Amino acid sequence: MAAFKDKKNGSWFVMVRYDDWQGKHRQKCKRGFQTKREALEWERNFLLKVSGDMEMRFDDFVKVYIEDCKTRLKETTWLTKEHIIRTKILPYFGNRRISEIQAKDVIAWQNELLRHRDAKEQPYSETYLKSVHNQLSCIFNHAVRFYDLPNNPAARAGSIGMKNAKEMDFWTKAEYLHFAEAMMDKPTSFYAFEMLYWCGLRLGEMLALTPSDFNFEKRTVTVSKSYQRIKGRDVITDPKTKKSNRTISMPQFLCDEIQDYLRMCYQAEPDERIFQITKSYLHHEMDRGAKEAGVKRIRIHDLRHSHVSLLIEMGFSALAIADRVGHESIEITYRYAHLFPSRQTEMAEKLEFERSDENVSEKS
Repeated sequence: MAAFKDKKNGSWFVMVRYDDWQGKHRQKCKRGFQTKREALEWERNFLLKVSGDMEMRFDDFVKVYIEDCKTRLKETTWLTKEHIIRTKILPYFGNRRISEIQAKDVIAWQNELLRHRDAKEQPYSETYLKSVHNQLSCIFNHAVRFYDLPNNPAARAGSIGMKNAKEMDFWTKAEYLHFAEAMMDKPTSFYAFEMLYWCGLRLGEMLALTPSDFNFEKRTVTVSKSYQRIKGRDVITDPKTKKSNRTISMPQFLCDEIQDYLRMCYQAEPDERIFQITKSYLHHEMDRGAKEAGVKRIRIHDLRHSHVSLLIEMGFSALAIADRVGHESIEITYRYAHLFPSRQTEMAEKLEFERSDENVSEKS
């Protein structure tokens, strides 16, 4: 290991020779260090990084983690992960050697997250705490699986938060119809909410719809993409999961409504998005419509919950509902069952009837 002084400006630089992942000999020059010590420290960390040595700093391993994982993820997914890493993880663990981080260090970090309060004295939500901890654990798991870190200190420390802490909210059909009536003065808003409620679409799926996605003879709409607005760019991606690629049967009244709307779109191209609106716009419309209709304000995503809840109330099976809304597993659909305690009462009454009927048969 050696560092050299630049005679022109007095700064220090290093010339590093190493073998890349293909075994080829490489050389890298890094300039601009104020001291020899800084130059040698950078050289040491660089060599640890390219060798995958767990004596490297945590922030250097994060760079390795990014190189290994980023191209495998959707851009929207990566942006969420990157924000958590940059704002919640690196400030605490960044300059530590990854091999030296222990479960007690993770617990201390967790306690800081649990003590956090925003300007309104509100803590992080349980679901957010879970997401942040899971991201740290993912980084350590990557080091364990591929770079021979002995163990995952985040797993040993135990998790915080809850995956599904937020109670599901929904509108009944009557509440939605009151809301929809208030939306009729703005056709684009009305038809967008109709697709969300009656088909159970995710917001990104609805915003990605084009005329070619509809087959009005078969009364279907095909979900094959999702829309996101990322850093001022319109981005079309695959849907959330493989099961999200699906064809949904539409009621006739909804087919009629969407055909009316398409006639209003002035001959939209087959692959042109029909809902040229933003998520922010729909949030404002939800505020307006809920207020005018006199119904509780729910989230836009809760319209999807409302659709599933309606199908459960109508008696459809969890498997059929999962196929319609693109749930990856019917276990997700089962989470909605608690929304209808009246179903439990109905079950008990039917069981009572069956028992009474059997008693009558035995006596006769």
